[in-house]
Amino acid sequence: QVHLVESGGGLVQAGGSLRLSCVASGTTFSYLEMGWFRQAPGKEREFVAGINWSGATTYYSDSVKGRFTISRDNAQNTVQLQMNSLKPGDTAVYYCAANPMYQNIRYRANYWGQGTQVTVSS
Repeated sequence: QVHLVESGGGLVQAGGSLRLSCVASGTTFSYLEMGWFRQAPGKEREFVAGINWSGATTYYSDSVKGRFTISRDNAQNTVQLQMNSLKPGDTAVYYCAANPMYQNIRYRANYWGQGTQVTVSS
């Protein structure tokens, strides 16, 4: 069973930056496709960013492309989400997610973290 734990959320002003981190356990980390999702109040959970097992391929939602960067460290079993130029519309609970290798995470994830709150004030 894959266990995911997020950290790094908080309160930031519009235009600021935050870096989220997620540590995985329970399986060989390099066998996982990793991603980040978010859910704002009253809205459905949405895909934010994904990264393949090696880190060579990344993909993003249109709403964050150019502002957010996903990366991973297979030696540390972690995946990060660097968020720059934050907007109030980015306010949400952010979830780390994982799939078995080669399963694109954009549309469905098998494993989820508990979430971390990101609040962007105007």
